[in-house]
Amino acid sequence: MTISLNTMHPTPRDPEGVRSFDNPNLRALYRLRCISCGQLLEPDFYTWFCPECGGLLEVLVEPANTPAWDRWRARNPGVWRYREALPPCRSPVTLGEGWTPLVRAERLGPRVWVKFEGSNPTGSFKDRGMTVGVSVAREAGARLVVAASTGNTSASLAAYAARAGLKSAVVLPKGKVAKGKLVQAVLHGAAVVEVEGSFDDALKAVLEASRSGGVYPLNSFNPWRLEGQKTLAYEVVEQLGGVPDYVFVPVGNGGNLAAIWKGFRELYEWGLIESLPSMVGVQAEGAAPLVEAWRRGLEEPRWVEEPETVATAIRIGRPVNWPKTLRAVRESRGFMLAVGDDEILEAQKGMARLAGLAVEPAAAAPLAGLKRAWEGGLIGEGDNVVLVATGHGLKDPEAAVAAGTIFLRANGALEASRILVSMGEGRG
Repeated sequence: MTISLNTMHPTPRDPEGVRSFDNPNLRALYRLRCISCGQLLEPDFYTWFCPECGGLLEVLVEPANTPAWDRWRARNPGVWRYREALPPCRSPVTLGEGWTPLVRAERLGPRVWVKFEGSNPTGSFKDRGMTVGVSVAREAGARLVVAASTGNTSASLAAYAARAGLKSAVVLPKGKVAKGKLVQAVLHGAAVVEVEGSFDDALKAVLEASRSGGVYPLNSFNPWRLEGQKTLAYEVVEQLGGVPDYVFVPVGNGGNLAAIWKGFRELYEWGLIESLPSMVGVQAEGAAPLVEAWRRGLEEPRWVEEPETVATAIRIGRPVNWPKTLRAVRESRGFMLAVGDDEILEAQKGMARLAGLAVEPAAAAPLAGLKRAWEGGLIGEGDNVVLVATGHGLKDPEAAVAAGTIFLRANGALEASRILVSMGEGRG
């Protein structure tokens, strides 16, 4: 089955409609804009693609009052701290996501910080999007929320749907989802549909099902979900006390990099920052269609039909958000890199042993990319760099074990004690 974005028109709205936009007390003016043809649309939670050209949409937000840092800082930290810049939801579905640590990692580099998204409620950056996406779905009267997933999306969707009292279903490529992620979806009560093939096949199923008004999709082609993910940019500026020179982001479907860039761009347009960072997208060599497009200057990527990498979260051969991703990288004067699995696993160990952060392989890809960038002279060691570590290491325990460690055997407590003493004296 093949589904082209150019044939995907908006789904018929749920009979209850989208009530929020009829509220006279809105905090902002909202519109949708097609990133391909530029058409402006009235906001609708059930519109995900341009009705004219089938292109991806982005949300335009014009707050009623210009946002101010002091107003935001007076509130509790988290995604909804920035509510003037988010979709209008009367009762947000939240688990306390956001405000993740920005860790200074001197042992990784002289001016390197890691934004550790693994500390979100379900252990990944997806929670930023899902708190908004599920809130929007409930506001729109959805009956069932669904998503295709390589793992993290399914875990997050299931948790937030449970919190909201909504039914949920996830479509997964059979046998290709890390157990740490699968168990979360199951535990939170999502119906699991396993499909033969790749993530791209799972996404095709969700796109087709989304033609039904009773199925509300929360993959990253839904522009409302991505609004939550842009708040990472807001937090980086607050926590760093300024704007970094470069932000490195792992790229699978590409929605996160585009959302983060949108966040920085909004802050700049509202006069809250005076400069913008360069965005750097990092893909695995076995799933790098956007890197190839970037290097060759292609108008459209050449798809990878059978993507393969140890970094399962970015094992995607047909990134649905490729237009947004490439546009963000170009607008920000950034670049894209591909790194090998050996580099990713080495970076995963480096994150843990040099920064104290346990991350899954995809979340370590930015560090591998940073090393490539240093070696290639693309950036200097004096540049301020933020690495977005998208998921916790416990998400993929098999990969964590594969990273390797030393097991020492001891016949009893006395021998174990001697081993420890020798290690402390530098002899072990």
